[in-house]
Amino acid sequence: MSQTTVESHYTRGDLESALFQALEAAGLDPAHLHPDDLAPVDEFHIRGAEATREMIHLAGFSAEDHVLDVGSGIGGPSRQLARQCGCRVTGLDLTSEYCALARTLAERVGLAKRVEYRQGDAQAMPFEDNAFDGVWTQHMSMNVADKDSLYGEIRRVLRPGGRLAMYEIVAGRGGTVHFPVPWARSPEISHLTTAENLEVDLRARGLEVRYWNDATSPAAAFFSAMLDRVRENGPPPLGLHILLGPDMREMAANMLRNLEEDRIRVVQVVMEG
Repeated sequence: MSQTTVESHYTRGDLESALFQALEAAGLDPAHLHPDDLAPVDEFHIRGAEATREMIHLAGFSAEDHVLDVGSGIGGPSRQLARQCGCRVTGLDLTSEYCALARTLAERVGLAKRVEYRQGDAQAMPFEDNAFDGVWTQHMSMNVADKDSLYGEIRRVLRPGGRLAMYEIVAGRGGTVHFPVPWARSPEISHLTTAENLEVDLRARGLEVRYWNDATSPAAAFFSAMLDRVRENGPPPLGLHILLGPDMREMAANMLRNLEEDRIRVVQVVMEG
């Protein structure tokens, strides 16, 4: 399955205008934004901004570091990294529309000098060897079939002694995933590895575990609470349905079912090498 097909899953075509309309509906001024205003939509991963804050603490990046965010989406985590650590961040994403909106939002919240965004393929990154002090990923590897290329590129661009922080969805032992889910509406662009294989493959590239945690239980609680809120109040003006469309509620229900049935798991990982 081509990367063009993956990009088409995420491309909306009118994302900027849809987001700005949703911001206005939520009582916010798109011309005068604080980064926290965007958290309901730009923290595009399980447990949102809370999970990003946890990973920032675990990763321990400093103000002197240059960090690569692989699969940066519309830029929420990269902007949080820049704010909280004071570091410089480069975001890489396959989806052109996401990169364009990420640049606009960085300007709107006053972080354009600390973050930048490049469109590109994580299996062939447009960066020199040893270019980054840290590499960061949140829920991006599920769309990458060629894990060898992905892990090899991460290792190539990470300087010796650098740190890799990952917050990823992996395969459980419960069987086939129920679709649609946020990263795929069908199996063709879904490529999960197990936690065990992830660790083996990263260790094989000279990376050593500094932290490894199964975060599946809080992930299930997150989707359970999300579905309860939607049942009681309907979808909020500002939410992930803006990125993913009207089937976001079905995706969330499937995520909860997949987590409860051990079809998927969630891991927090920090490695160094």
